[in-house]
Amino acid sequence: MVTKIFQLNRILILLLAGALLSSCGAKKSQLDFVVLPKENRPNVIFIYTDDLDSKLNTIDYMKNLQDLMIAHGTAMGDFLITNPLCCPSRTTILRGQYTHNHQVYNNTPPNGGFVKFNEMGIGDSTLGMWLQAAGYRTALMGKYLNGFPFPTDRLYIPPGWSEWVSHAKQIPYAQYDYVLNENGSLVAYSPDQVNYFTDVLSRKANDFIQRAAADDVPFFIYLAPVAPHVPATPAVRHMDLFPTATIPITPSFNEADVSDKPGDMQFNPLLTEENIATMNQKYRQRILSMQAVDEMIAELIKTLEQSGQLENTYIVFSSDNGFHLGQHRLYQGKGTLYEEDIAVPLIVRGPGIPEGRSVSGLLAGNIDIASTIAEWAGVTPPSFVDGRSLAGVLAGDPVKADWRQAYLLEIYPEDNHPEAYEPPVIASANILQSMLKFPPAVTDPIDPLYSGLRTNQYLYMEHGNGAVELYDLIKDPYELENISGSADQNLLEQFSAWLKDMSTCSGAACSQIDSRQLLP
Repeated sequence: MVTKIFQLNRILILLLAGALLSSCGAKKSQLDFVVLPKENRPNVIFIYTDDLDSKLNTIDYMKNLQDLMIAHGTAMGDFLITNPLCCPSRTTILRGQYTHNHQVYNNTPPNGGFVKFNEMGIGDSTLGMWLQAAGYRTALMGKYLNGFPFPTDRLYIPPGWSEWVSHAKQIPYAQYDYVLNENGSLVAYSPDQVNYFTDVLSRKANDFIQRAAADDVPFFIYLAPVAPHVPATPAVRHMDLFPTATIPITPSFNEADVSDKPGDMQFNPLLTEENIATMNQKYRQRILSMQAVDEMIAELIKTLEQSGQLENTYIVFSSDNGFHLGQHRLYQGKGTLYEEDIAVPLIVRGPGIPEGRSVSGLLAGNIDIASTIAEWAGVTPPSFVDGRSLAGVLAGDPVKADWRQAYLLEIYPEDNHPEAYEPPVIASANILQSMLKFPPAVTDPIDPLYSGLRTNQYLYMEHGNGAVELYDLIKDPYELENISGSADQNLLEQFSAWLKDMSTCSGAACSQIDSRQLLP
């Protein structure tokens, strides 16, 4: 009887998809996901931090993450971000696609941000919609996409979300004094301690869990605090913690010789003592701003336990991109293909996930999140998805022989206009209004500024100006010596051809191309 009900639900969902196709003119591939029969759909909480590093040890200062997630779950080593910039990465999470396929190239219009996301029409099929069709109560709470919402419609709620709590006027990076769209109502939050943004999100997420549990419906929460994004404002209660915290000093920090690096990087001066002192202050601020997120984790797990949902809930913790602070003489930021920027934490706790386990040497990244959550939920994602599911690997299954051998990395030029508002904290109404005046985004693919492939042994990069970088990560884990000038020509040619094919792949073809092996 249960199977028949699910079959009927599946038919209804596919009929609804057909109606949507005919009414909105979307491409068929946008809605060709399938909801499979499944008696017990687990809950999923995806905690998605902003600019959190994996290589600077920030999570070492998060006791609850260590005790409640890492000790009770599985951590993935060197989880990779295909385009280490906020909006492209977040679009990849929602769609399971490489940047060259979703074409949200950067953070700002006309070829990036929410403006481009909306113009591409790709919001018509996202992870939230797939799970909502499977009967999930879905919620997005926190940061959505750069440039959201529409300047002329601050109450807009994208499809796929049963409940919506996100910024209505600006992303509240400073944690205080902001306006949220809460399920279609504008709610202003004064700059009082009780309105610290991470704490507000925590309270709303816990309330959502309690209500969904009481109604006995599976739920999915996309929970996106803004920490530790600049200015990395900590809660007042945390300001005195970790007074001696300083940036880890690795061989790449204030790199002694950058003559092997391309372009302007060769001319970066050594960091001064004053530079380093300022960067240490920024590093500590980042750690402090994550303490409220750490408390959020503990509160979520407590609520799940009290509501009887903990054993049936996957909790995923990650970030949209990494961050550098002084490595290779780079001051602070993201948007390079070096390890500090492309590697982020991925920690998962949930049904069937081994406890206290660490997975290393597996090439996986943000294009795999959508497929993984979809599999947990009993959904076959659309054919446009480029990623693979990590559900089996996270459950302890052997890695398949045809698993990927290279992960694609892409960086595109930022659109050159003065209204770019990432990373500035506040975007004025005039700036947002001016976004309506930008020329239309290009519809054909654009060339990357530079792109590359990350394997277990190598990082290979090609720049638009013809420069090439190659690092042997086994011999040189800190990427100090670019060996492209002395490497075997056959190796370079294989990488170049492989990168060319990966840069144009889509859907299932990506899994065929990325599983190739380098030949001796």
